Amino acid sequence: MEFVDTHCHIQFDDYALNAEQVLRDGVAAGVTRAIAVGCTPKDSQQGVTFAEAHDGVFAAVGIHPHEAHHYQDDTVALKKLSELAGQKPTVAIGECGLDYYYNHSPKEAQRVLLERQLQLATDHNLPVLFHVRDAFDDFFPIFDAFPGITGVVHSFTAGSKVLEKVLKRGLYVGLNGIITFSKDEAQLRMAQQVPLNRIVLETDAPFLTPKPFRGKVCELKHVVETARFLSDLRGEPLDGFAKATTDNAQAVLKIA
Repeated sequence: MEFVDTHCHIQFDDYALNAEQVLRDGVAAGVTRAIAVGCTPKDSQQGVTFAEAHDGVFAAVGIHPHEAHHYQDDTVALKKLSELAGQKPTVAIGECGLDYYYNHSPKEAQRVLLERQLQLATDHNLPVLFHVRDAFDDFFPIFDAFPGITGVVHSFTAGSKVLEKVLKRGLYVGLNGIITFSKDEAQLRMAQQVPLNRIVLETDAPFLTPKPFRGKVCELKHVVETARFLSDLRGEPLDGFAKATTDNAQAVLKIA
């Protein structure tokens, strides 16, 4: 069986494990491809560099909504992102979006930066990895203003009503370790309702380690545990679930 981790941060300076070993262990578990996702211009560059040096690793370049107050008017940073977006290992813009749960940046700054990154995605014809938390009411009008964009709603935990709106827009749903330890019945129902042809798997490593590895640093091989949990929850054979989610990742991210 083959798996794709569509969202990890193992290129971060503070990643606590040896990234080379994490890649080897991931491949041994069947995780043959991974997307190193940036949250700032610096770690976006690190993701591109890391991807260039490793087969099966690709990059997504972007600025997280938590960082919006630093970058909304930083034309140098946005130019750098545009340059990175044009490099060969880059397959997506992100992680970008809106986070009204923490509000580490003002809402208006988050909205402005999201619009600017959606313009980058349009300019470079790239999909987007979206971070949206407690902000879908503002997210959907912004997304709708950029027709033709596709991508993944990363770490999706909203309920069925929001899921319907996400699917209506042709977006994919990224599920990770959260679902393995969630006690929220609405989230579990949502995970059962996502069409099989719209699910992609992710770790968000080093974060959101799935059961039964809670308390350890998340790594690529843990995506298999999330797949096992979801295939059981949905009543689908693991091999078919693995193939479908891998095919979905290839389709939305155009990875060979």
